[in-house]
Amino acid sequence: MVREEVAVSTRTLQWKCVESRTDSKRLYYGRFILAPLMKGQADTIGIAMRRALLGEIEGTCITRAKSEKVPHEYSTIVGIEESVHAILMNLKEIVLRSHLYGTRDASICVRGPRYVTAQDIIPPPSVEIVDTTQHIASLTEPIDLCIELQIERDRGYRMKTPNNYQDGSYPIDAVSMPVRNANHSIHSYGNGNEKQEILFLEIWTNGSLTPKEALHEASRNLIDLFIPFLHAEEQDINLEDNPNRFTVPFFTFHDRLANIRKNKKGIALKCIFIDQSELPPRTYNCLKRSNIHTLLDLLSNSQEDLMRIEHFRIEDVKQILDILQKHFTIDLPKNKL
Repeated sequence: MVREEVAVSTRTLQWKCVESRTDSKRLYYGRFILAPLMKGQADTIGIAMRRALLGEIEGTCITRAKSEKVPHEYSTIVGIEESVHAILMNLKEIVLRSHLYGTRDASICVRGPRYVTAQDIIPPPSVEIVDTTQHIASLTEPIDLCIELQIERDRGYRMKTPNNYQDGSYPIDAVSMPVRNANHSIHSYGNGNEKQEILFLEIWTNGSLTPKEALHEASRNLIDLFIPFLHAEEQDINLEDNPNRFTVPFFTFHDRLANIRKNKKGIALKCIFIDQSELPPRTYNCLKRSNIHTLLDLLSNSQEDLMRIEHFRIEDVKQILDILQKHFTIDLPKNKL
C-alpha cells in the first residue's frame, strides 16, 4: 500500500493520487483528490467522472464459446465436473487486456484429467490474460476438451440474446467494464464566501488497467464529448415524420479545419483532437497510448518519433503526413530538431 500526505493548494487547481494498492491480480484500488474547488464544483465533477468511469471506458472480454461436443448450454459432459453453463460463467470472469478492435479468435485444447485455467487459453497476438489462474473447468477423466473462443472490445454490459446461437456456439454476457466501482466524496473547508471543497475519487478496477489509467481515460472521454459545444456553430436538427426521431449532423474534423481557415485568429491547435481525423482506429489508439491526443501533440513529434511508437508502421506515418499536408500544408520533420 502506498499513502501520501494530502497537501491542498489555495492557488491553483491540482490533483494527486493519495492512496494506491493492489488487492489481487483482478482488483486494483486508487484514491485521488482534486482541489481547491469552489462550492458546488466537486459534486458536478464527481458525478460526471463516476458515470464516465463506469460507462465510457472500453474493455476486452470473451463474448462467445463453441465446442462440438456440447448439445446445449445446460447440458453436462461425462468427465467434466462443471456443467456447460458453469464453464461459460467461468469464461465470463476472465479479464483480458488489449487495445485491439474487431473480433478476435482464441482457443482452448487440453486433455484430462487436469484443472483447466485461463493459462490454457491460446490468445491472439496483443491480447494479454490478466490472471492466468482463473479456473475454467475440472477434467476428471482422460478426455479432450476443445473450445473455440471469440474475443471483442466494447464498453458497458451487453447481455446475450436467447436466440443468438450460431453453429453450436453459445454467447456469453459481455462485461466490457474495466472499472468495477467508483465513488466520490467531498470535504469542505473555510467559512462564508471563502468556503472551498476537496473532491475525493475512489476507483476500483479489474486489473486490465490501473485506477490512474482509468481516470485519464474517463477524463479524455468527457472532454471529447464536450468539445463540439466549444467550437461548433449551432446547426438545425432535421426532424422526420416521427417527432421522436431526429438526426444530428456529424461534426467532423473538416469542419474544424474550415473554421481555422475562415477565422484569422484561428482555433488553438490543442483544441483539435486526433479522434476527429480520418485516422483508422488502430493508428488512433497507438497515438493515444503515446499521449498524443491533439494536433498540437502530434506536431511536437518528428517522423522518427512516430516510428518509435509500439505497433506503428511506415504506412501509418505516411497516412498522417498525407492528412497534415492535405488540410494544413505542413509536414512533420524527419528527425527531431
